[in-house]
Amino acid sequence: MTKLATLTAVGILALALAGGATTAFAFKGQEYAKEANVTLVQARAIALKAVPGKITDEELEKEGGGSGLRYSFDIKTDGPTHEVGVDAKTGKLLENSIEGPHSD
Repeated sequence: MTKLATLTAVGILALALAGGATTAFAFKGQEYAKEANVTLVQARAIALKAVPGKITDEELEKEGGGSGLRYSFDIKTDGPTHEVGVDAKTGKLLENSIEGPHSD
């Protein structure tokens, strides 16, 4: 198991045991994880700091803007669901927008 995979697994377990703000599930885009400097656990923390709520979907994807590699999170709040993007190489917040009615 790689260091990133171990840290991710430990982080998911810790959040699940602590009743954290996210659900433990596999994220889409794991094939890009070796290119990321920021772990999934770190990216989740950055996203939840920007928009407190519950993560309902997460993926690591190649997309324009920033370094071109980003974690994308859907975060359910008491109001609308937000899409939050975190650069997987720098940790910079790239996106914080309200999901539209026809999100994918």
